[in-house]
Amino acid sequence: MSQHTTNIEEEESFAPIYANQEDFNPQDTVSSFLNTTYDPTRLHPLAGLGGGLDYLNLDDDPGVLPGTQGGLLPSRGWSDDLTYGTGLTYITGLSVGGAYGFYEGLRSSPSPAFKIRLNTVLNSMTRRGPFIGNSAGVLALMYNGINGGIGKARGNQDPLNSVAAGALTGALFKSTAGLRAAGSAGGVCAVIAGIWAFGKDAIF
Repeated sequence: MSQHTTNIEEEESFAPIYANQEDFNPQDTVSSFLNTTYDPTRLHPLAGLGGGLDYLNLDDDPGVLPGTQGGLLPSRGWSDDLTYGTGLTYITGLSVGGAYGFYEGLRSSPSPAFKIRLNTVLNSMTRRGPFIGNSAGVLALMYNGINGGIGKARGNQDPLNSVAAGALTGALFKSTAGLRAAGSAGGVCAVIAGIWAFGKDAIF
């Protein structure tokens, strides 16, 4: 029994092991390990951090034109408008066209039978949805491209650029239908672009 007790005491009373005798310092405390100067070169010898750590600063963008939007609808320039504006407009047009096709299919069904009505609704949705979505996407792509070009040429992004870009977009989109149709489309698109631009500035 006494021999077993002696073995337990020997196992519990072990001394700390140090890699080198120089690593041991009786004066070391917890604070001596915590209050040390941070040196990034000690993270890893192959990390290449001898010159310090570099941080990305995304707040300032020298390529952003004056007058670009921030806040609830942030925009860093024409590239953001081109990407997100075109995609959002396409999805919105596709949804609106699908909803209109659904309504049209329900009204124009030649028979009250379920299968025939379902077939009519699906045909109308697949006809109206992609057509309106594609048309809206093309208009948004042309508008954002022209608007960005006008802003780059003027060096400023303001609602007047949007009105001019809307007029040119509508005129070009309907240019093959004749001069009168092109003028009407340009006027309608200019009004819509002006409402969007001035309303966005007033609200956001």
